Amino acid sequence: MDTAPENVTKAMEIPMLLEVPVGPQHPALHEPVLLKVYASGERVVRVEVNTGYNHRGIEKLAEKNTFYKDIFLVGRVCGICNTVHANCYVRALEALLDKEPPERAKYLRVLAMELERLHSHMLIEAVMAEILGYDTLFMHIMRDRELIMKAKEILTGARVLADYMMVGGVRRDLNNEKIRRLNEILDKVEPRLNYYMKLFEEDVTIRKRLEGVGVIPPRDIINYGLLGPIARASGLKMDARLQDGYDAYRDVPFRIIVRDDKDSLGRMLLRWEEALNSLEMCRYILKNLPEGEAVPDEKRLSRVFPKGEVFTTVEAPRGELTYYVMSAGGTQPYRVKIRTPSFNNIINSGFVYIDHELADVPVILVSFDPCISCMERVTVIDYRKGTRRKVPIKEVVRGNA
Repeated sequence: MDTAPENVTKAMEIPMLLEVPVGPQHPALHEPVLLKVYASGERVVRVEVNTGYNHRGIEKLAEKNTFYKDIFLVGRVCGICNTVHANCYVRALEALLDKEPPERAKYLRVLAMELERLHSHMLIEAVMAEILGYDTLFMHIMRDRELIMKAKEILTGARVLADYMMVGGVRRDLNNEKIRRLNEILDKVEPRLNYYMKLFEEDVTIRKRLEGVGVIPPRDIINYGLLGPIARASGLKMDARLQDGYDAYRDVPFRIIVRDDKDSLGRMLLRWEEALNSLEMCRYILKNLPEGEAVPDEKRLSRVFPKGEVFTTVEAPRGELTYYVMSAGGTQPYRVKIRTPSFNNIINSGFVYIDHELADVPVILVSFDPCISCMERVTVIDYRKGTRRKVPIKEVVRGNA
């Protein structure tokens, strides 16, 4: 039998990389995004984040509608956090018109947005439970989340798409009976939130799957422009509610929750703390709701907007959401530019997965609380030789547009 000489040395070792597509449809997230994960064995060595599967052209469509019709359009950018989108846009219109809403309306706006933060955080906590294999825990959290959805319906008239915000105030007011019902719901939810937070803190399996996974140092938060609970879980006190004090956030007491865990467990625990804090804020608003009118007379609102441009921010459940609205004068906006927190958090997150196991990828992704539909608004039109040509989506995805 021929054998290789003992003195032969290895000249070169070629590493074998395995490409694992996570998405664009994956149980970890019910929205289309593709993570191209390159692994050596089970160790992740590189991740490419690919978006572009859900173009809706909302920004372009906003230029064709009136300022007021766009309130309903921007409220559909995201089904989970639609009131914060509408609030950010409506405040831009109020700045253009130099119109200040009454104090009661400001309090009710904050109430709607904090209920939205509450149910949004509960949703991603339930999804994390599902990813970890706790299907029963997923169903329990979602069951309790339904109580918050009911509270949102009592306040706004709808469980999901509220269409609650309007220039100069809100579309529905509260009476004593509705306040009583809202307080009853908050009383039922509070012990459940405390229970779930304790479970995430103490359950051995949850801690083993999340603790030390997806660690993000504060310097990387700054370098990659990460926002919201991700930044606060890495020790950075970043919150538009504190920085801008819009609506009633200067009057309603609240705490900026900050943790130093820096990992996936810290991000999930921070959201439970924020949910409890939002519940406290809702209670305060219901107890200290100012007197007066909250619903303006829509017929008296100006239909023509002056020239100008406005930049507004709001602290959405996933971080700082920004709107830029430009008016050239008239009834339609010249430009509406939206930057959602997931745009920063997901596109810039590829570095977090490096040197983790393949099984950790879905866990880290869910800990970011990604919202894909709200960050996809691209419309590309190519003018060549005086003709208008729409670029196919495939070319946009491949970067050829």
